[in-house]
Amino acid sequence: MEGASLHPAVLLLVGLLLSRAGSSPPPEPVNCTRGTSDCTVTNVYGSFPDRTICRAANATYPRTEEELVAAVAAAAAAKRKVKVATRTSHSFPKLACPGGRDGTIISTERLNRSVSIDAASGLMTVESGMVLRDLIQAAGAAGLALPHSPYWYGLTIGGLLATGAHGSSLWGKGSAVHEYVVGMRIVTPAPASQGFAIVRELGADDPDLDAAKVSLGVLGVVSQVTLALQPLFKRSVTFVERDDSDFAEQVAVWGDLHEFGDMAWLPRQGKVIYREDDRVDVSAPGDGLNDYLGFRSNPTLGLIIARAAEERLEEDGDDTARCLAARLPAAAFELQAYGFTNDGSFFTGYPVVGYQHRIQASGTCINGEEDGLLTSCPWDPRIRSPFFYNSGFSVALSKAPAFIADIQKLRDLDPRALCSLDAKLGVLIRYVKASSAYLGKTEDSVDFDITYYRSYTEGAPRAHADVLDELEQLALRKYDAIPHWGKNRNFAFDGAIAKYPMAGEFLKVKDKYDPDGIFSSEWSDQVLGINGNPNIIDKGCAIEGLCICSDDLHCAPEKGLFCRPGKVYVEARVCASQPVSDSASQDHHDEL
Repeated sequence: MEGASLHPAVLLLVGLLLSRAGSSPPPEPVNCTRGTSDCTVTNVYGSFPDRTICRAANATYPRTEEELVAAVAAAAAAKRKVKVATRTSHSFPKLACPGGRDGTIISTERLNRSVSIDAASGLMTVESGMVLRDLIQAAGAAGLALPHSPYWYGLTIGGLLATGAHGSSLWGKGSAVHEYVVGMRIVTPAPASQGFAIVRELGADDPDLDAAKVSLGVLGVVSQVTLALQPLFKRSVTFVERDDSDFAEQVAVWGDLHEFGDMAWLPRQGKVIYREDDRVDVSAPGDGLNDYLGFRSNPTLGLIIARAAEERLEEDGDDTARCLAARLPAAAFELQAYGFTNDGSFFTGYPVVGYQHRIQASGTCINGEEDGLLTSCPWDPRIRSPFFYNSGFSVALSKAPAFIADIQKLRDLDPRALCSLDAKLGVLIRYVKASSAYLGKTEDSVDFDITYYRSYTEGAPRAHADVLDELEQLALRKYDAIPHWGKNRNFAFDGAIAKYPMAGEFLKVKDKYDPDGIFSSEWSDQVLGINGNPNIIDKGCAIEGLCICSDDLHCAPEKGLFCRPGKVYVEARVCASQPVSDSASQDHHDEL
């Protein structure tokens, strides 16, 4: 109980109550030691899955499309590798890493303006570095709404499109932002006769748009994006808690019942938080606001103390202490309606009704001025704050109930093993519709998003890591789940490109736009199946999620962790402290 009393959720709750309106914004992912030369690039968490920080020879910050063309031309003429980075790079994989020390980083930080908004046609054109927060606010001011978006508004439009970011919906065109893209201007390399760089303008009927709107950044630099918006509307949001006895059946139908519906599953507690979220008429009373608790600023000292408590529980606590502590986050968030208010200040009860641009996304910890790190976003890498893995994968809607039933089997073998998911507010479950984008979802899907503890010490085992690793392999291998391009550890991308029937068409466009691979990197070549494999096979690689173990040395035998079959999905290979007997493995195999 001593450990539970210091759980991060309690300290976070205190921090939320005491936090100020301001916040030190996250640090720049690109840092250069000599002006714009000798640079490093990482993500906003300060660490890629392999814990490296990428290097580049220089960085450039174009303010106009003409300057952007010049930057691409200079790199293409020198045959120098290029990657695009923004001030809000939230991708866990190394998408922004040019490879080696000789590459160039092109930042779109200053390409952040609205180009045009036409309320009559519903079309809005923005530069690719525009932050989602600013986009949806500008659209709302013009009486328009982006129908769907990720829940975090600190992403740039170019970055979220590159990785296929989405909200939750099976209605209409679905929840992926790229489904509302009807035009793009993209700068790509070109022959010397064309000045080494050109601007390609893609309209709604251009087949190459299906490659460009989810591109992993390997086609060139997106300059402008045109989106088809809708008249501004209101939404009505209610959160309802139920037990998970019929959860497998509910996941198959919930997306049809509610336009923006999602679920948060707390597997250890056996609870599901259902989000009833639907469009309502603009005449419906209410001016609700979504200021999600997890995206607010916190006193930095509180975050540091919370992380220390989390580490103590992870390293020295027992399952009883961890599981008691894990019950607190959901209770703390429910107490404050997850950050929703009915009028922007107070929560008086459900439903919360508000305009789309006030409900769809949040992230106020990026809004403040620098305050010397007195306050910060919860994941700021400049402090020893909460540090985590984030895995996301989409299972075909038709397979989702069986997948959940298998997780429940795994949970029931040792319910305490999944307390780590409850501690991070459970499994977020959203709906994503099939897309025409070559690297978009191949069929209507259910997206599963999990966040869990990561040690600052390389190779340090996590409590019950074998169960979470089996869960991920169950999704990716048995149920052919597609990993989210902007999340996950390395092993999730092994063979992923083969799950995209139109991958060959995407690679044709890539070869046409960038035949010399200026915008490609070792990482993108690996995940696109061009050259190499995303796995890093080495001692302890399975502990870090850089591989799936095939040898005990890939785990930590010196710490009592060996490569063993899964408990429910016996084809899985996980680092476990106890071997699974042949008879037990066969029994579980027979159950399948």
